[in-house]
Amino acid sequence: MNPTVRVLLVDDHAVVRQGLRLFLGLDPDIQVVGEAANGEEALAEAQRLHPDVVVMDLMMPVMDGIAATRQLRRRLPDTEIIALTSTLEEHKVNGAIEAGAISYMLKDASSDTLAEAIHAAARGEVRLHPEAARRLVRDFRSPEMREALTPKETAVLQLLAHGHSNRDIAREQDVSEATVKTHVSRLLGKLGLESRTQAALYALKHGVATLEGAEL
Repeated sequence: MNPTVRVLLVDDHAVVRQGLRLFLGLDPDIQVVGEAANGEEALAEAQRLHPDVVVMDLMMPVMDGIAATRQLRRRLPDTEIIALTSTLEEHKVNGAIEAGAISYMLKDASSDTLAEAIHAAARGEVRLHPEAARRLVRDFRSPEMREALTPKETAVLQLLAHGHSNRDIAREQDVSEATVKTHVSRLLGKLGLESRTQAALYALKHGVATLEGAEL
């Protein structure tokens, strides 16, 4: 049985939240545990509910989704955030990923695509709208590598960029999930990066993985 993914919906439009709740309610393995209408409410509700995944609108009053994502990642690092918005403006795309969102989706995505992205986020897998991924790769400025990656770390980075979870990588490399987590932590440190999504963009930017082969 798949574990139920607990989701917090954040959008300043009640009709959007209602629609998302109805769509996601069709998936028996997703439970919408709460809603928020702005970034400040999102922080309060997330700290109260400890959801697995937050679906975060970016353009909201009081506190926007990018600022809320940045603070939420600091306060609840085990909660993953999907940026869900109606725009592909580059400063929004870059801002959301830099703030720590694991995925960037457009509101015209199908309910099945969004549900799959939520399950992927709960597993720690990266999902990006294809055009957002292309723009991010083009604009991504990676810091200088602090230390060369080992062959094993390079292999893990490639699989990570292809959208694999720690469990999938462990199975592929015939190691434990704890070992994969260690490899991911070390390669992030060596690359001077803060998230799996940034690592995936690094891999695409530097030819370790290809956009066509990545599940972004």
